[in-house]
Amino acid sequence: MVVCDGLVKIYRVADREVVALQGLELTVDPGEMLAIVGPSGAGKSTLLNVIGGLDRPSAGRVLVDGANLADFSDGALDHYRRERTGFVWQLPGRNLVSYLTARENVALPMVVARLPARVRRQRVAELLEAVGLSDRADHVPARLSGGEQQRVAIAIALANRPRLLLADEPTGELDSATARVIYETFRRLNEALGLTILIVTHDPGIIGWVDRVVAIRDGKTSTETRQIPKPKSQIPDQIEEVQTEELVVLDSAGRLQVPREYLEEYDIGDRARLERTPEGILIRPAQVGRQGDRETRRGERR
Repeated sequence: MVVCDGLVKIYRVADREVVALQGLELTVDPGEMLAIVGPSGAGKSTLLNVIGGLDRPSAGRVLVDGANLADFSDGALDHYRRERTGFVWQLPGRNLVSYLTARENVALPMVVARLPARVRRQRVAELLEAVGLSDRADHVPARLSGGEQQRVAIAIALANRPRLLLADEPTGELDSATARVIYETFRRLNEALGLTILIVTHDPGIIGWVDRVVAIRDGKTSTETRQIPKPKSQIPDQIEEVQTEELVVLDSAGRLQVPREYLEEYDIGDRARLERTPEGILIRPAQVGRQGDRETRRGERR
């Protein structure tokens, strides 16, 4: 569905260049629900904007269903954003028109697409029912709670039947209980529609709702966290009890990003020694320089 290959994005700020993505690589399977996490400035939102066709990459490729977005004309990108991709933003003001009702907001993308009125009415009713807001259809955003506004935003994002849904901090303004409702809505739609969903978030609790969590650091993918499958009889009732495993990510050149806490714990600087063992590859600290090399070799002979 989505493949990022050697993705680079450089912004020019005044007379400086800021590198937001540095050769990032990522593959998202069709129908997968994936979260992207990382510290502020790591490149999460930039990645989402590039995949969504809002920004063009400086280098590298972004393939969606086999088509390279870098090759799209401006008109083709407009069509891609309007017909093939849905967006949900953190702030309601980016998702909803304040003076339109929920029903009218959901219908708006279909009006722009010039769908017949009968088709619009049916589609709006289906979407509001899908997000559990049929009884709030005639309320303007000011009369909706924050969670309800975000569920309307999800319905708007799905108005033109996209196959890819991108959400940038969709629960950033919500409490944990309301965030859970939003994640439940995403997961239900993911399973019912076969929708591919990418969510940028700072919420560590999302691991229980998605197939994978990919961490970005310094503009590159660094680690990946997956749930450990359990027999049905052992599936926990509480989402917080989900067991996970963390994997480091190798790019196509064989580069490995080791978590910073591991490097600090074992005092590994900018060099390391690799050893093959029966269990796999062992990484050891390396002292650089002639004296350091002599001491290391002497220690190995002992």
